[in-house]
Amino acid sequence: MPENRVEAVERALTILESFSEPGEEVSLGELSKRTGFYKSTLLRLLGSLQHFGYVVRQPNGAYRLGPSLWRLGSLYRREFLPAETVRPILRELQALSGETASFYVRDGDERVCLYRINSSKPIRHHLEEGARLPLRRGAAGKLISAYMDASDPEFAEIRDRGVAISRGERDPEIAAIAVPLFTSDGRFAGALALSGLVAHFDTDASQKYVAAMKEAARTHASAL
Repeated sequence: MPENRVEAVERALTILESFSEPGEEVSLGELSKRTGFYKSTLLRLLGSLQHFGYVVRQPNGAYRLGPSLWRLGSLYRREFLPAETVRPILRELQALSGETASFYVRDGDERVCLYRINSSKPIRHHLEEGARLPLRRGAAGKLISAYMDASDPEFAEIRDRGVAISRGERDPEIAAIAVPLFTSDGRFAGALALSGLVAHFDTDASQKYVAAMKEAARTHASAL
């Protein structure tokens, strides 16, 4: 944990982290409940966040996230493969499997869901783009660890097989499969993943998905 920290900055970030749904509008009272801050403190912090475009105050007095976050998110994404090259792969895999298709990249000690197409099934594994999850747990996390830390013998089998599979590691009801996506020059770009209910990922289905995912990664690599 860094030693040099600023309490006011951390409080402002706590406010931003308290939003959890796209387009969500949150009242001052609800923000106070979520953050544990007094309303007077919130109003001062929200004023600064609003000034810089990180939150927007609605006519009814509620707050929602502002456009400055989208600008920063767009800058962050430019470090990685663009959406127009990855989303077609995810759409292909989601259509084939009916499950949720995602693309994860590493950011420090975490992985970030950079792009995602959620399953249309009523009961599904739902996660928003931008969600941050731990490395070394879950199929995508272990696969990223395997290819970005080749010295770790724990992940040698994943590198040999070119696939990571998890069942109930982060959520007891969720299973996932991940394969590497490489660019045309052989650089590891991130992890393609399919995820859904454990019951949907029996042996036959998993073998089918692994084959389809590896084929999709190979087919699209030349264009990356």
